[in-house]
Amino acid sequence: MTTATTRTRWAPAVVIGFFGAIALAAAGLVFSRADIVAIGLPLAMLSVAAAFRRSDAVPLTVSLAPEQATDEGAMLLTEVRVTSDAELAELVLVQAERRTRRMLVPTDGSATVARSRALHSGPLAAVKASARGVSADGLILGRPTPVIQQVRNVAPTPIVLPHLPLSPRLTGMHGSHEGRRLGQGGDFRDIHQFVPGDELRRVDWRATARMARRPGDLMVRRTNTLSDTTMVIAMDTADDLATMAATWGSGDLERSGPTSLDLSRQAARSIARAAVGSGDRVALHVLTHGGRSVRSGAGSRHLARVEAAIAATGAAGEDARFRRTPPVPHGSVIFVLSTFFEGAASDVSLMWRASGHRVVAVDILPALDVARLTREQQIALRVVLAEREDVLHDLRGADVDVVSWRDDPAIALSAAGRSR
Repeated sequence: MTTATTRTRWAPAVVIGFFGAIALAAAGLVFSRADIVAIGLPLAMLSVAAAFRRSDAVPLTVSLAPEQATDEGAMLLTEVRVTSDAELAELVLVQAERRTRRMLVPTDGSATVARSRALHSGPLAAVKASARGVSADGLILGRPTPVIQQVRNVAPTPIVLPHLPLSPRLTGMHGSHEGRRLGQGGDFRDIHQFVPGDELRRVDWRATARMARRPGDLMVRRTNTLSDTTMVIAMDTADDLATMAATWGSGDLERSGPTSLDLSRQAARSIARAAVGSGDRVALHVLTHGGRSVRSGAGSRHLARVEAAIAATGAAGEDARFRRTPPVPHGSVIFVLSTFFEGAASDVSLMWRASGHRVVAVDILPALDVARLTREQQIALRVVLAEREDVLHDLRGADVDVVSWRDDPAIALSAAGRSR
């Protein structure tokens, strides 16, 4: 909300009416036509009345409030209210950073609903608004108020992932995955002699009758425990590359198509939902200097925090490379979401893999459209893509699973899980 006290000024209609009255009076004198002079009298009277009207400061308040959409799909609804003592207000709205609308609205505080369609996920300036007062039937205008905006975090549409890769060392004591430790709930492990601490209900009487060596020996059936793991999502937001390669660096998000950060946010949310749905813990780290981090946790409330952080993740600045590798729990599965055009994400992936973690490199580069590129630009693109393939080849050689999100992520992640 913004409140501004602005001085009023003459509208262009006053100047036009004043000079129009002079022109009509001159034409009437030249042609000796009194009727032409009479036509200019109303214009002269209105211009003089507006010129000598007292122009006091008129307070003007513009407020923005989000409105919960019911069945609008990807539409963002925002209530705009203008309050002032002026007769009307001229309101200028910029919707979704691409469409400008100019309208006259009442100044009694009634709501004007702005509908903006989000073409991309992440933080988006849904509405930018500025207004000025209109008085004396449009003859007196106030100065525009400062521009205010409302930033909305648009969540991506997740994809159902039936299976996620697991760590070879499951250290948890509860969950839904087959562990390697002795416990309860898992598959059969072995038949062992009864020792203090074993439960009597686990005594296998058939095995006791068959394998007992001395009277009084009991044999128990032991099982593995069901374990959980920690899924760590590391998002590299240094690059935001669009499907239309000709729009790289232009900032044209309307004709760019899905961008790499759109796929990154979709992948992060899908992985987080799949991890929490299977009873695992999930953590989030944004690989930028001062990037947001969410510690590992489980449950629906923790999932809501992670999804909110994913939706609020935008493109990083030029000098925003991370300077310190975020800590991850022991035995984690780390999903590095990056385009892998530069070596920062690949370096941290290799370091995590050398530390014993299982690392899955998720390639979030969308399917490129090179139709509008010149010959020189196509050659340059082939060079950088070849360098990127070298980076991905080094990751595969270091036993890092490389998965492309643009193809079929559910099948690719399931195949990566079966490869171990």
